[in-house]
Amino acid sequence: MPPRERFVREAARLFAERGYAATSVGDIQQACGLTRGSGALYKHFSSKRALLGEVVGMHIGTMRAGEAAEQLPDDLADALRLVVQLVWGGMRRDHQVLRVMLRDLDEHPDLLAEVWEEVRRSVYDEFTRWLDHRTDIRVTDPAATSAVLLAALTYYPILDTLIGHTPGDIEADRFAEAWVAQALAVLRGAGPAPDGRDSAGTHQHRD
Repeated sequence: MPPRERFVREAARLFAERGYAATSVGDIQQACGLTRGSGALYKHFSSKRALLGEVVGMHIGTMRAGEAAEQLPDDLADALRLVVQLVWGGMRRDHQVLRVMLRDLDEHPDLLAEVWEEVRRSVYDEFTRWLDHRTDIRVTDPAATSAVLLAALTYYPILDTLIGHTPGDIEADRFAEAWVAQALAVLRGAGPAPDGRDSAGTHQHRD
């Protein structure tokens, strides 16, 4: 593994375990198998703060690579199940970085703003566009609906990352299926579909 990549990997792990402030440059160098006082980190990063930016940038890069609205199948239930896999998969993959962001980025508002802009664009805006273009659902406010559904979905791994518990201590597969069921109820029950059918598939009568 190249030295720069090793620094990023070990820094992400130590920041997640100890916190950014409690992790020294010497700690990171030692974790990489180097002498604590070698100064080797500075050959690749100007400061510990610059290394934090690289750790956060790794997560942003993952989100950009994960933009996949076009991957979602036509069947609404199957599409929602894939949304669960994509969102949770990305958060599990970057769980160390997620812990750092939830715990330490309030002291680095510029990084926090950068991360949130990418989260909003790559996750919330993408889901909103997908809802807005579906012809089999009707919601009056796709952006708000997207926000509510994604907030419920992401709360599960966030709580697990922060305190080691899940909402209600419910298993992941049960939570996922309940989320899909609730999302279907919201999206199909929001009003008659464009062909005049209601959420049960029967035609709405109009006087």
